[in-house]
Amino acid sequence: MSQNRRFFSLPPFKAGCLLIFLSCLLFYSFGNEKPLFLSSIDHRIMDMMFRLRGPEAATGELVIVDIDERSLRELGQWPWPRKILAALTARIHESGAKALGFDIVFAEADRTSPVRTMDNLDPALRRKIPDDIFSLLADNPGMDYDLRFGNAVAKGPTILGYTFQMKDDGLKQGSGLPLPSARIRVLPENTEFGDLALFRAYRAILNISPVARAQSEGFFNVSTDASGTVRQVPLLIMMDGIPYPSLALEMCRVGKGFDTITIHASDRIHMPRRAVLGIGLKHRFLPTDRHGRLFVNFRGPENSFPHVSAADLLEGKKTNILHDKMVLVGSSASGLFDLRATPFSSTVAGVEINANIIDNLLKQDPFVYDIYTEIGITYVLVVSGGLLLTCLLCLFGPLTGAFAAGLFFFLVLAGDYFFLFLDHQHVGITYPMATCLCILMTVSILNYFQEGKARKYIQDAFGHYVAPEVVARLIRDPEALSLKGEQKELTILFCDIREFTAISERMNSRELGWFMNEFLTGMSRVIMENGGTVDKFIGDAIMAFWGAPETDADHAAKAVRAAMLMKKKLEDMRPDFQKRQMPEIVVGIGIHTGMVSVGNFGSNERFDYTAMGDAVNLASRLEGINRYYGTEILISGYTRGLLGKQFACRYVDRLQVKGRSQWVDIYEPIEA
Repeated sequence: MSQNRRFFSLPPFKAGCLLIFLSCLLFYSFGNEKPLFLSSIDHRIMDMMFRLRGPEAATGELVIVDIDERSLRELGQWPWPRKILAALTARIHESGAKALGFDIVFAEADRTSPVRTMDNLDPALRRKIPDDIFSLLADNPGMDYDLRFGNAVAKGPTILGYTFQMKDDGLKQGSGLPLPSARIRVLPENTEFGDLALFRAYRAILNISPVARAQSEGFFNVSTDASGTVRQVPLLIMMDGIPYPSLALEMCRVGKGFDTITIHASDRIHMPRRAVLGIGLKHRFLPTDRHGRLFVNFRGPENSFPHVSAADLLEGKKTNILHDKMVLVGSSASGLFDLRATPFSSTVAGVEINANIIDNLLKQDPFVYDIYTEIGITYVLVVSGGLLLTCLLCLFGPLTGAFAAGLFFFLVLAGDYFFLFLDHQHVGITYPMATCLCILMTVSILNYFQEGKARKYIQDAFGHYVAPEVVARLIRDPEALSLKGEQKELTILFCDIREFTAISERMNSRELGWFMNEFLTGMSRVIMENGGTVDKFIGDAIMAFWGAPETDADHAAKAVRAAMLMKKKLEDMRPDFQKRQMPEIVVGIGIHTGMVSVGNFGSNERFDYTAMGDAVNLASRLEGINRYYGTEILISGYTRGLLGKQFACRYVDRLQVKGRSQWVDIYEPIEA
């Protein structure tokens, strides 16, 4: 099996591919609506990008008249008498403002108005006041502060604000209808208003009739997400089958002198209504989501727009700032509880949020959220990023994979920021990053277990046959281990006890068992300590080789050194043998170097890592002929040639062993 085929058959790689496939299926099941928790994380990432970008310049066409803490301190608590608001409105119109909008609803009559005061007098006191006084008050418009305010509103391009009650509170009966001056049409022309996927309101909370004399009206509802942050705001809301524009949309329209609002709808029915694509103001197109909501491009934290205190205007100060500007009246006073959270701050006045919306409409730079762009980018990132990460984890391990995942997250975030966010496009990237994080964890865990299994396999297979440091190296680098049969040059050693049959006959079973254990253990330890692999025990004989499973360029010298140390080890063991009255032990060792087949030649059920070939047979023959020359160690001429000057060797003979046609020179290594 080739390396590539082995790689693609790895369980971790298959698991990574399966996760990518399942992730794509799960994302497909979302349709056009992502789960709330994914959207929440996407929004948090976008908040981070807002703060990274920092404040940006507004158009400069908008000024906020602020009913601030100073104004409340100087002019009294809110609500003010409407005569003060009438004076404030007159000042703004006299300054030459292009449009005036109130981020306030005047839903109740002014109780400080003199006519209301007379109406609320105690009946006994009322009878003591002459009727002509009441007639004088009734005939004097200035005594009705609501009417005075309404007259001031009517003298200039004013847009009054109101609010929608979205839920059924049982109070709709008898409520009026807003009266925006905009002409509203929808494209395609065969689309009915009722077919649009706009949000539906239950009833409107309007300004009282004496005040409601403005050129137009607009709602100032803003919606928050699950975290309580304002991000998307409706430009239109439907009530009783009619779409109504927002205060921001009407201020932009009136300030720019447009008369028509065009709703651009999809030509396909969507679940089950037509999605809104955007809002048109003459030549301007303002993209929205399917519900007609604008994704606000916030200019910055609080005070991102010029503010003028209402108290200053009433004193005749700073009126020049309002000339040829759109003016929005609202309050930043914390006691009036009109503070909202935005990506920049949790204490932004509602009037500033509407100011951001108006500025987006004027500059035509709101954020665009295109679900189909997000779907395409998500699939590309999930598949490409997931496959790349899976391959890196399988090929290079968890550290490289973790680094690659971190780099992937960084590149995705950086790409989203520089190529999408700064181009005013909102694309959620949480899902592909979550998928790659899941792949990182799953594939790493499977790799860990697979590597653990491989380590146990190597430990079990070689722990008793090679030195512990060799096993440790194989565990660290399993690629160095080949268990399939391969041709390789090895040095093979055979060791056998002379006259073992006669020796064993003089021992009982217990003595023989002790002797064999001591002898084989001692010899095997010397072999392994010198880098050899103990292949097998054949009765009293030992077969070992050098150069596998770990490649070793010095295998011949290590084998000869091990043979000489085996002789020394046997000398060290003789005193123990003599104490037990064991016979004299003499061994014969044969060593030859040559090409053999080495690998797992066992069965599927039984592991047997061994070497086979003519070189093995020759080493065995050399071990046997020691008895004819009175030697203990014989090596072949080829092995002698690989030793260089590391060992002194005595030439013994040139012979032809049984089963071989070539002549073999044999040598006896001599200790220096």
